[in-house]
Amino acid sequence: MNDKDIEPNNHSPDVQAALKKYWRNNLRLIAVLLFIWAFASLGCGVLFADWLNQFHLPFTGFPLGFWFAQQGSIMIFVLCILLYCIFMERLDRRHHELLESLKTDSDDVNQEKLS
Repeated sequence: MNDKDIEPNNHSPDVQAALKKYWRNNLRLIAVLLFIWAFASLGCGVLFADWLNQFHLPFTGFPLGFWFAQQGSIMIFVLCILLYCIFMERLDRRHHELLESLKTDSDDVNQEKLS
């Protein structure tokens, strides 16, 4: 085990705050994406389908409400999964950088105590 593998102190208030912020951002992202998917599948595919059927997809002639009910909600679901992966990659990278900086700061404090 080398110094790079050592985790920061999980009982530190700074680490606890970073973990809370990480999970709060994660849950916020999940809630937003689930809302978008629910609106597209339930809202556009079922509740607003009759109103949306007055519009047609270009080059297909399919009513828009029918399209959302059959294919649109599935495509939006797949898009939500893709967006979740992209945004979580960014969030994870920022979180790991923050933990690294906290670990470095705690290592500096420990070195000063030893001196």
